[in-house]
Amino acid sequence: MTAHRRHTSRILLLDHHDRLLLLCGRDPRRDGARWWFTVGGGIEEGEDALAAAVRELREETGLTVTADRLGPLAWTRRTRFSVDGRHFDQSEEYRLCRLTAAEAAAARVETEEARYGHHWWSIRELATTDQTVRPRRLAHHLAGLLRSGPGQVPLHLGDFNEDTDPDE
Repeated sequence: MTAHRRHTSRILLLDHHDRLLLLCGRDPRRDGARWWFTVGGGIEEGEDALAAAVRELREETGLTVTADRLGPLAWTRRTRFSVDGRHFDQSEEYRLCRLTAAEAAAARVETEEARYGHHWWSIRELATTDQTVRPRRLAHHLAGLLRSGPGQVPLHLGDFNEDTDPDE
């Protein structure tokens, strides 16, 4: 089983109430396999992580922001998972982006990535949900980031195999 290596740039997209936009994913080959994940996606050839984040935000929400609106690199993570029979070995970078009330209202999440839904989650909702949210312990990490800001060195959330590791 060969895993497709993928580098991604992800956005912790917050509205004016500090609610985080997450998209819902499903695996058509596994009944009930459903999870929530952040905006963002693959870094394309010749593109840096900031350019990828700006592009992905536009593609997934219709919102156009400049790279200077994104916070510094806050988190990194490496994960291995499979979807629809394809295996991935993915490295991720996470940056914070805050929206105004008008920007949040203008967001149009109507892309293929959000075909199973989207939701603006409060930290309380994230902390108490029984649904699968990626990355793990998102409420805990996001609360710390909002309280203290990003560290001098990005927080590495770990190396996980999402298909077999139990949720924390």
